[in-house]
Amino acid sequence: MLKILKEKFLRELDPSEKLFFLKKTRECIADRGYPAGEDLFYYCYFLTLKERFRNISPSGSEGYTRFLLVEGTRDIDEAIKSYEKRLGKSRRLKPDPTGRRYLEYFLEQ
Repeated sequence: MLKILKEKFLRELDPSEKLFFLKKTRECIADRGYPAGEDLFYYCYFLTLKERFRNISPSGSEGYTRFLLVEGTRDIDEAIKSYEKRLGKSRRLKPDPTGRRYLEYFLEQ
């Protein structure tokens, strides 16, 4: 499963988004005590997509684009809340000891 997640990471995110993703992942493991795994991947992935949407600015009166951004952001926010809730249930008092290897796995090319 981790291999599939890494392929998604490499394929779908641009370099600046990869850095954002890795920064958020590190913060979640070290500061929030979230365990490394699939739920953490998707939590940080959706945070990254939300950041991507935040950087899109529809110009003029592009109502359809604006609608898609609003609806897409709403869906992403719901996914973030869902994964945050799941991660909160398995939260640790100390950082996940496998977290460093988890991050290093995504850094390997």
